[in-house]
Amino acid sequence: MPNSSHKSVSTGKTHYPLRHALRFLTPWFSQRVTRHQWAVYDFTRTITCGRVTMYKDICIALGQGSSRSVGSALRNNPFASFVPCHRIIASNLYIGGFSGEWGTGANARGGQKNTGLQCNRKMEMLAREGVTFSVDGYLADESLLWIRRG
Repeated sequence: MPNSSHKSVSTGKTHYPLRHALRFLTPWFSQRVTRHQWAVYDFTRTITCGRVTMYKDICIALGQGSSRSVGSALRNNPFASFVPCHRIIASNLYIGGFSGEWGTGANARGGQKNTGLQCNRKMEMLAREGVTFSVDGYLADESLLWIRRG
């Protein structure tokens, strides 16, 4: 994984890779983070407020992994307040998952423990950023898709 900083195309702001920004957390942080997870977290930090991208596009941009491996990394994100994992949606523009749950209402998957409340929370967070979804949980405005290749 390159150690260089990334420039956000839409804002021009520089985003420093997460592993460098969070060096101070190392003494108390005990969870092992793989190289793939670091890459996913670093990339996700570059997605600007008010935009979303897809699990698939993260793996394409990174040149590694799968949509599921990106989802797994984000589900186990130990840096939630630093990594905006709520800005990632499914390839069919569906809200996708959040905090281990997938979908909302009648579309919720994952057995009885999946209430759909976490994905509703994700939609509320995105709505505060100006990203809205249909009642069925699909992205309302495709112009808000953020795609960066490599």
